[in-house]
Amino acid sequence: MTATVPAAAVAQQAAELLVEQLPTATPLTAVPLGPGQAPAADTKITRAHFVGSTSADLVLVAHDAIAEALAGAGAGVEAADILRPALEAAATTLGAGVLDTALEDTLGEAFMDPDMEAFVLVDADGAAQAWFGIRVRQNRTQTAPSAPSPSVGAAPIDERARMHMLRDVELVLTAEIGHTRLPMRQVLDLVPGTVLELDRAAGSPADVMVNGRLVARGEVVVVDEEYGIRITEIVTNEDGR
Repeated sequence: MTATVPAAAVAQQAAELLVEQLPTATPLTAVPLGPGQAPAADTKITRAHFVGSTSADLVLVAHDAIAEALAGAGAGVEAADILRPALEAAATTLGAGVLDTALEDTLGEAFMDPDMEAFVLVDADGAAQAWFGIRVRQNRTQTAPSAPSPSVGAAPIDERARMHMLRDVELVLTAEIGHTRLPMRQVLDLVPGTVLELDRAAGSPADVMVNGRLVARGEVVVVDEEYGIRITEIVTNEDGR
């Protein structure tokens, strides 16, 4: 079998990336869920599935924790919309693949699943503010030995066939021209006409992202009165180079 990262290690990293993106009033820390720390079975959750060479189910209980952000988001914005960036950040630990639409549901017995790595997200005082769970499913394949024969050469073909199934899956590409960080109080005070200073100089290339992962850079152009991106660089490694 090929070597794989333990599910617990992947889950811990996913939880840490998730809390960085949660729009909560105070910073949170992910701690493995202990006995008696799970919320009630009828608690509202946001769930999503990740499909790729490594697949996973993601469960997030954070409706109360983001209540302030949700109230200031305006009509038509749902909790799943606000929580999706956090779920996308968690999914980056799983490698290439697609995170499907985030849906509202109830917790049920999800945290009782023995394969579910669950965390309680606590504030600086140790009080539980939210919960996160991820069930990782490694899609394992056997590697061919040094002297392959026709009878043992099918595993790489099966892997390519699985990836071929994803070729027609639509991905959401996002162009980002810059970032900034604001405390929640300033976000809630935004009004039409507010100017936000970004961390990138005018004329710098925009980042092209897929599921929160940087894949290319390019320059902003106008095509038939609509914005577009002319790709100038393909990013090929995790360092963004």
